[in-house]
Amino acid sequence: MASQRVDFYSEGTRLAGDLFLPDDLKPGQKRAGILLCHGYTGVRNLYLPDTARELNQAGYVVLTFDYKGWGDSDGPKSRLSPYGRVIDSQAALTFLGAQPMVDPDRLGIYGTSYGGATVVWTAAVDPRVKCVVSVVGIGHGRRWMRSVCRPDEWVDLLKLAEEDRLHRVMTGESRFAERNDILLPDRQSAELAAAARRNNPAAVSEIPLEYIDDTLGFHPEWIVDKIAPRPVLFITSDDDRLVPPEESGALYAKAGEPKKLIVLKGWGHYEVYAGEAFRQVIEPTIAWYRQHLPA
Repeated sequence: MASQRVDFYSEGTRLAGDLFLPDDLKPGQKRAGILLCHGYTGVRNLYLPDTARELNQAGYVVLTFDYKGWGDSDGPKSRLSPYGRVIDSQAALTFLGAQPMVDPDRLGIYGTSYGGATVVWTAAVDPRVKCVVSVVGIGHGRRWMRSVCRPDEWVDLLKLAEEDRLHRVMTGESRFAERNDILLPDRQSAELAAAARRNNPAAVSEIPLEYIDDTLGFHPEWIVDKIAPRPVLFITSDDDRLVPPEESGALYAKAGEPKKLIVLKGWGHYEVYAGEAFRQVIEPTIAWYRQHLPA
């Protein structure tokens, strides 16, 4: 799998990416391109290279990238700005479509976890996206955050958000906290996420508290119906304890046709990135792109 380190800009900020090319790409040939969007506190070299490899083998040109402030990209570190990520994704689509081996009229998008929410919003507002795959994504930020907190934790979380909201206005800065103190992971997710992040120096352990307000107001299900008549596939799992399957179910219910919902059996949130669970994600993903966005 050949890859090229690339840079491009979003709102004047340099973003870092990797462009993956199929081995059978011939000079002068144009292929469909697929943009991959990472989740929550992920970076482009965590999980997504495996997806890029499989899509390359299926004939697609693939772009991964780091949002502003994440991984190798410039910008305020560790800021999780939902709408900023949409803008970054649109810049990445522009860059991908400008590559000489990519047909700009055949662009797809794929996102996982928080990225599964990002790609829904991006596709809804950007008609250049011709085909969408959202994996274990979030449909309604406030409902999701409430669903993974106990009542007392939820009250504490809202209090933190209120205090930091005032602090940001008065000082221009957001306080940082441990990522697991803001989004309280289930035991399964905590163990698997820690294992995946252990040897990745770009993975962060602290994020700004402004993330709470950002997410409480981000609801892709409000806009998912605008994707139609372009096709959208949702993949979730019945044992996802971090992003409950009801989130993808709500997105599916509000989306227009053509659409499809796949509910995997017995896998947790971070299990979908490896082994048999990853196979169960990538096979229908490739089938969906082949049906609606031939390479």
